[in-house]
Formats: sequence, C-alpha cells, structure tokens
Amino acid sequence: MAGDWLADAVVYEIYPQSFADSDGDGIGDLRGVIDRLDHIESLGVDTLWFNPCFASPFVDAGYDVSDYLQVAPRYGTNAGLVELVEAARERGIRVLLDLVAGHTSIEHPWFQAELHADGPSPEGDRYVWCEDLPAWAWDSDVPGTPAWVRSPGPRPGWYLKNFYDEQPALNFGWTATPDDEPWRDAVDDPGPTRNKLMLREVLDFWLSRGVAGFRVDMAFSLVKDDRGKNAGAVAATQVWRDLQGWLASAHPDAVLIPEGKEPRTGAALGFDADFMLVIHAEHASLFDNGGAGILPFQPSGHAFFHADGLGSTRTFLDGWAAAKAGDPSRPVLLGTADHDFSRLRTDPRTPEELGAALTFLFTWGTVPSLYYGDEIGMRYLPGLPDVEGSICNPLYNRSGCRTPMQWDDSPNAGFSTAAASDLYLPIDPSPDRPTVKAQEEDPASTLHLVRRLVALRRSTPALGGRAPTTVLHEGYPFTWRRGDSHVVVVNPRREPATADVPGLAGARLLLGRGVVVSGSGVRVEGFGYGVLELV
Repeated sequence: MAGDWLADAVVYEIYPQSFADSDGDGIGDLRGVIDRLDHIESLGVDTLWFNPCFASPFVDAGYDVSDYLQVAPRYGTNAGLVELVEAARERGIRVLLDLVAGHTSIEHPWFQAELHADGPSPEGDRYVWCEDLPAWAWDSDVPGTPAWVRSPGPRPGWYLKNFYDEQPALNFGWTATPDDEPWRDAVDDPGPTRNKLMLREVLDFWLSRGVAGFRVDMAFSLVKDDRGKNAGAVAATQVWRDLQGWLASAHPDAVLIPEGKEPRTGAALGFDADFMLVIHAEHASLFDNGGAGILPFQPSGHAFFHADGLGSTRTFLDGWAAAKAGDPSRPVLLGTADHDFSRLRTDPRTPEELGAALTFLFTWGTVPSLYYGDEIGMRYLPGLPDVEGSICNPLYNRSGCRTPMQWDDSPNAGFSTAAASDLYLPIDPSPDRPTVKAQEEDPASTLHLVRRLVALRRSTPALGGRAPTTVLHEGYPFTWRRGDSHVVVVNPRREPATADVPGLAGARLLLGRGVVVSGSGVRVEGFGYGVLELV
C-alpha cells in the first residue's frame, strides 16, 4: 500500500480561515498555524489536513481555485507553506492538502481563456461547453448537482458547473459520446488528457515541496455520464488508478484520500482509504442530533450518541463492514466533525457527553480525524450569516462549524487582534465558552481527555488502526474488543446501561469514568466510558 503510515495516523483538520490570525486582518493564516504548532504537537496527532489554501476568489471558501500552484495571499506565500511543512516535519507531523480536482473558479485563467474564445480550443477544451442545451438539461439548481450555466462572455452557449455557478466543471470526458451530442469528449480526447496531465503536475508540484498527500474534494465527479450525472464512477476511478501508478515511483509515500467512500466498481481501487464523512449516513446516524439543521439527503432519525438513548449503531456497523469487506486492512477515516455541517458539541449535546463520543472515535479501528476546536469542545453556533458560500442548502449553514479557534480569554478569544467586526466569523459569545488556556489548567477537561486518548492509542497497538475490531454488544452500552487484549465500552445515554460480556473479570481500567466490571459483564453509568485491558 502506498503510504502505509496512514493506517497509524491521527489527523488534525484545520480550517485555515479560522485557526489563528498572525497579522491582525481577522482571517487565519499559515504563520498563525506555525505559531501554534506547540499546541498541535501536544495533542499527539501526526498529520495535519488543511482545507483549500490555494488562490481563490472565495465564493466557496477556497473550493473555487483560481491557481493550483499558488497559496492564497490571505494565508501567506508558497514559501510560507513550505516553512510550515518543514516545521511540522521536525515535530513528526505530516501535512495533507485539499485538492479540488473536478472544477475550478470562473476566475481561473484556463476558464477565462475559453470564455473569451470563439469556439473549442485546438488543444482540447479544459471545460465542458455546449452551444445548444441537450434535451435532458437539468431543471434543478441545487449546489453540488451538475447543471448548465449560460456563458457570461463572448463564447456562445453554456458551460457545465460542478457545484456553484462560479465553479465550472473540468472536462474529464464521457463514457458515452452519441452523435447528436458532439460536445461530449471521450475520456482520452485532448481536453480530458490535458486535465489528467494537469492533476499529475499539481500533485508533483506540492509533493516535491514536502506535502505528504491530498484529500480529494468531490473525487468521483470527474467523469460524468447517465445524461451528465456522476455515473462515471468506473472511469473516474481509473483516473486515480493511473495517478497511483505514477505516484508509486515518483512519490511512493504519498497518499490520496477521497471525499467520502470510494465506489466499489469491481476494478482495483484508486485511493488509499475511505472517509466516512459527517454528512454521510454512517457518521450522521451516530452524531447528527438535529442541532445544526437538517441534512436533506439523509433520513432523519435518532443519533446513537444522544442522551435519550434511542439510537442504533446498525447503520454505522453496516457501513463499516462494507468498507472493510474487500480488504480488512484498508484504512477508514472517521472525523469528530468537519467543515461541512455540525460539530461534535452541537446543542443539545453537552460537554459531559463528549467523553463517550471521543473514546469511541479514538479507539475504534478507524483513522481518527480531530476537527480543530473539538479538542476543547467548541460548540456549533446557530444563526450565523452566509459567509463564503456557507449556506449551500437552505436547511443548514456551515458557518456554525467554522468559527474562530478559542485560545484564551483575551479579546477575540486570542484568535486575532482585529476588531470583532472584521473577523472572518464571530467568536462564540457565551461567557462559558471553552478555551485552550482554561482547559490546560483543568486536568478533568476535554483537552486533557483527548491527549490521554491519543497517547493511549499510540502506546497500545491494539487500539490503533490495524488490530481487528469485534463488536461484543451493539446497543447501550456499545462494547467492542480490539485485538485480543482490550475492550472498550461507551454509554452515550443519560441512564445507566448494562451488558452481558463474558471474560471481563479482572480487567484493568486504563481510562474511563463510571464503569464497573463484574463476573457477568459490565455496567456503565450515564455518559460513562472505559478502556479495559484484559487479563
């Protein structure tokens, strides 16, 4: 496997706009991250994942790239990113970047050149254009659904978008090329070939500067079919398999991680892992308590990690089994949260409830991804404005999980010296908002629990990403064995819970709260959790 280190990784996701502002303009930057590496190192994580930091007009928070080879000036310079990569490496920390592979900004020079052309490029168009809309053109204008946008410039006709109108889809071809739709390129035509070579050039540029790999946004949106919808999964995955073949010799330690789960097509896989996203069913069934709005593409239900104790682990376990079916050693990333929906602490979930959730997230057989601020239990803030495309669906607002990191009790919680009105997003106004400084001084804090969990994971191979995970009780309390030597138990509900789990007699509690082992099994108090070493 390329980048075998990933199976042992603990990831820390940084939304760069909101982590630390070093120059007082109200927006986080790379120097701010460098200045806070002591904190990051103290968590025990070994991999940083940055949301997009390339040049962009920021219609969609940087996911509309105008130059793949240039750091956005709001964050710093290319030299600054290289400095951060090197400073992190000195602490044993790798850096992953986000790669937006399926589309660019309308301000990208490639799009501007085609927009102002009279017709198709003799080298092959990088984007998808048609002069007359096909009969099957979409009626929907939902972000994230491909649709045609009328050309705003001299070029006649329409271009295909990938998310917002300002994000034109890059042309990776079509698996079907009917005669009555001559604008469709085959996957090996000049335009798609140019774009596939472009991906290699972008990867090589940053990997050669020390970056360890990429999380690929909308990774399977490249090849569109079934009347333009993303049914070209086999062909899209082939693009990544081809890149993996090149990476194996050019950058053998580099990893590619998709946004989401890689489709199983019967062919070899193109990525080094799967990612169970916050907005997908497996994660949502565990943690989505409705406090951040509604995910319109997920059925509503009861979250398992909820005080009422009405949830189920079945959706998660089915997804886990499917991800591991073909290769039990394949890494699967699971985040505490991320930049696209809620936070782990989303009302009505309280700080008292975080221990059980964090114990699960750091001891299950996944590669855990800790979202910045979740180490102190920062809360999702409802009612915020639409900032840089944060409201992509009227039923939820991503701003609430993107607020500035809370470092201390100084103005702006230590995030920035800017006026409060100039901040990227407002600071949590609650007088009891958690901060790193306050939790440093409290041994019982969420911050210290995260450190203990990561340290225990690192010192105990059975709790890492390679040992098998065996479910012993899938209800309350959720109980599982790691390898042959450790058992973990969590009770996310308010009421105590018991389970008949033979073989626990004499087990040693390494970390936990409210766990009592008896000859017949285990009893866990409300919101309790424990990591047990078997005799």
